[in-house]
Amino acid sequence: MKQHSKVTILGTEYTIYDEVSVSDDVRITDCDGCIDYTTKEILVANMVQTERTWKELVHYKKRTIRHEITHAILFESGLDHNTDWARNEEVVDFIAIQFPKLLDIFKSIEVESF
Repeated sequence: MKQHSKVTILGTEYTIYDEVSVSDDVRITDCDGCIDYTTKEILVANMVQTERTWKELVHYKKRTIRHEITHAILFESGLDHNTDWARNEEVVDFIAIQFPKLLDIFKSIEVESF
């Protein structure tokens, strides 16, 4: 297990750990990534290259981190407590997977920031 980075999400600092195995932390059991809102940690599993090429594996790890960050954004904004959709894995996956495409669209017409 290694520390990947720290990120501030809506004013709260989270630590992202990469290459986490079940022997490092049982919270990663049966998943590629998880988030612990109490400790403000995002864990990304130690993914072994099998049928995937290295490029696909790197892409998938990034997508997994975006997915867990999306969970954190929804949690820190209070939506996780008050709605069902904010905990819905399909909605979170949609945001995480489509974000790079959305950002490219916004950049192409120069509306990505204020």
